[in-house]
Amino acid sequence: MTATARPSSRPAVVVGTDGSARGRDAVVTAAAEAVRRHLPLRIVHALTWPALPVALPPGLTEVSPAAARERAAQCLYDAVKYAADAVPGVVTETALVTGRPTAVLEEQSRHASLLVVGAHGLGGMLLGSVAGHVVAHAACPVLVVRGEPRPTGPVVAGVDGSPASAAVLDAALREASLRGTTLIALHAWSGSDWTELNSGLPMTYEFWSGEAQEQRVMAEAMAGTGDRYPDVPVRRRVVRGHAGPLLSELSQTAQLVVIGDHDRSRLAGPVSRHLIFHAGCPTLVVPARRDAQGLRATPP
Repeated sequence: MTATARPSSRPAVVVGTDGSARGRDAVVTAAAEAVRRHLPLRIVHALTWPALPVALPPGLTEVSPAAARERAAQCLYDAVKYAADAVPGVVTETALVTGRPTAVLEEQSRHASLLVVGAHGLGGMLLGSVAGHVVAHAACPVLVVRGEPRPTGPVVAGVDGSPASAAVLDAALREASLRGTTLIALHAWSGSDWTELNSGLPMTYEFWSGEAQEQRVMAEAMAGTGDRYPDVPVRRRVVRGHAGPLLSELSQTAQLVVIGDHDRSRLAGPVSRHLIFHAGCPTLVVPARRDAQGLRATPP
């Protein structure tokens, strides 16, 4: 185990911890991801001060700044030890940052290869609301830890056929390759779907006939993926239904679910929120590319 008190300038896998049991689960998952990617693990704790912005009831005394910082430092120390015990060989560094958890993690994502958060937690660091905010605003992919960690099972990707979903597929293929497993690419459609990818197709009966159109959307989305990741077996599924429940069902036996948060995607906010609370395995959310002003931009 190698530990440093301050973060380095190297890209890292970043995890937020609050000292809760769910927070420890996130730390262990992040440690495994760091080793898998040959990157250091940066463990971050957000110190909110004052902890309570309201008057305390009679009989309670406010924790001093020194005591709060000491507790936070102990939380980081325990997290480093927990990561090293669970994943031998992980290289760790820590960061104790004053600020709101959402703001701290969002800033950390600007210098991270991967950001790992828990879907639930205690003490304000890994609450579901924090995970939801980070998923929507992070500058790097976000891994939301919930469900059961599984060493076996496929990687599942939600594919909507939009230009931005190419990043989702690429990330899912890479994760499947890293894990030595199969990719299940799921395209869910409701019967009234439209995507930019199929907007130029001829307006024939086949175009409007439902499943034939959606099969074409999937084929176009998957074109060339075998050349980039020839080691990954791919199973395609085109299913009529809602993406959230379908992905949640597949997550019960998967190692990982990969989706996007791009504005043009039908797998945007509602599906991300559904999986944060209902997935049976960790969910990787791939962010849309942003322009210089921080606005989401569709890939060329």
